[in-house]
Amino acid sequence: MGEPLPQSIRAHAHDLGPQLEPALLEACGGRLRDVRWFRTDWQRGGAATAFAEVLLGEDGSEETREAVVKLPLGPREYRAMTMLQGEGNPAPRVAFHGTELGGWDLGWVVMERLPGNPLAAHLHKGVFEELAHAAARFYKCAGEAWKPIAAHDEWDWAGLLEKARESAKINPIPQGQSWANHIHDVQRSLPALLELWLKRDMTTWCHGDLHPGNLMQRPEGSAWGEPGAVLLDFAEVHCGHWVEDAVYLERQYWAKPEALEEVKPVSLIARARRKLGLATDDDYATLATIRRVLMASVAPAFLERDGHPKYLEAALGILDRFYPPLVKSLNT
Repeated sequence: MGEPLPQSIRAHAHDLGPQLEPALLEACGGRLRDVRWFRTDWQRGGAATAFAEVLLGEDGSEETREAVVKLPLGPREYRAMTMLQGEGNPAPRVAFHGTELGGWDLGWVVMERLPGNPLAAHLHKGVFEELAHAAARFYKCAGEAWKPIAAHDEWDWAGLLEKARESAKINPIPQGQSWANHIHDVQRSLPALLELWLKRDMTTWCHGDLHPGNLMQRPEGSAWGEPGAVLLDFAEVHCGHWVEDAVYLERQYWAKPEALEEVKPVSLIARARRKLGLATDDDYATLATIRRVLMASVAPAFLERDGHPKYLEAALGILDRFYPPLVKSLNT
């Protein structure tokens, strides 16, 4: 066992990679070379990444494959990256991995490098269908690999609603009074909403960050495996209900509804699950509506993240559209 990685170092992990490169080369048995550390514009700490080449010729040949190095990985991401291997799994193929490096206790992987860009670059209905099928394969493979565990901590919805209502009153957000009224309505219905929501089946290993920016394609002829869609970024994997992923995906486009033209993420993922023999026999449509209402109603509590006027307008529209029929159905 190595020493735990101090938080001060973990916060600047992108600077840690070059320092640990000698230990990384040793851990890979001399089969890793041409390591090129980089930091993209969207990285904000948390991991060091590098392009590299790996030698995988088992007969001693010089066969090389393009790879990506990533460190450190949290326990959830490390487990998903290293255990979901083999044909049929939607995770990137891993060449080398470990939980210790240079005397530090940290997870790291050397994985396949996928060419091109994430499929978010050119959105159309086919991309969302690919994402739904990849998610369903992840649910199936993860469910076969690991037993369900206690679900992640549920959000404090009552506390968030109170924070959201107060935020709507004191901040100059568009339609602040309308927000306060809508949130008050949801607060009154919260016990009934949570009675159903907290009874949901929570035995699915959810991806936790499902969107087209975390989807790439392994092309025909790749030395890493069969062609197909590959999911990225497993840092938020948790046990829950699959509608959490579906509504999370949908929510990314509340303020850009044109991107979801003719696309219904909840229905797409339900269909993909059924195709793989996974259950959708609960009232998932009602659960999805409850999730939409809860997520929309707490938006003013996260103005630093969700405070764009266009998003707030869209979230308020979600409440206008889904809350009245939801409450009516609960009262009948």
